[in-house]
Amino acid sequence: MIKFENVSKSFGRINAIENISFEIADGEFVFLTGASGAGKTTILRLILGEYLPDSGRIFFNKEDISTISKSQIPYLRQQIGSVFQDFKVLPERTVRENVEVALAVIGIPQNDWEIRVKNILKLVNLYKRAHLFPQQLSGGELQRVSLARALVVNPKLILADEPTGNLDWDTAAGIMELLERIHKEGKTIIMATHHQGLIKHAKHRVIKLNDGKLEE
Repeated sequence: MIKFENVSKSFGRINAIENISFEIADGEFVFLTGASGAGKTTILRLILGEYLPDSGRIFFNKEDISTISKSQIPYLRQQIGSVFQDFKVLPERTVRENVEVALAVIGIPQNDWEIRVKNILKLVNLYKRAHLFPQQLSGGELQRVSLARALVVNPKLILADEPTGNLDWDTAAGIMELLERIHKEGKTIIMATHHQGLIKHAKHRVIKLNDGKLEE
């Protein structure tokens, strides 16, 4: 599903990643790990088309996205669900409305929203809280809103950037359990994290970065 071929990306004099190559198969769950600044988030943003590589090639479903045009980026992102450490929920909208935004962005007809949102909120155990606003939710619930918003578009790939970084162990374990359930349904998941406890417990493949380079 994802293939990096000798990819490098710099910001000024800083080499964010250097000559990175790896492959992630369809349906795989992979951890990206390494210290802060190792290049984890850069890799996720390259997959999303937020950055273009300085050199090398990136493939998504065998399609070269290394030089993707701005007009093609919305189509690429329709196939990818993103979950962030800081949740990125809209404070002025309810749980239901936050999830509906994702459907509006990709142009799903409004007549189809209700059943999609209902099913996803039940999956993440937030259906009874659909009318609440973000300030009425716990950190774990906010992350589940973020995950519901990522899933409602039925993406092929889930990118999770430190989704448990602001959560206590029990809440983080709950989010991880939910991601495992989603993975078993056939989704490909790439999760950037430095949480070694979760990594050891989950026992999925690990891609470790050190100062922008792959560590064997």
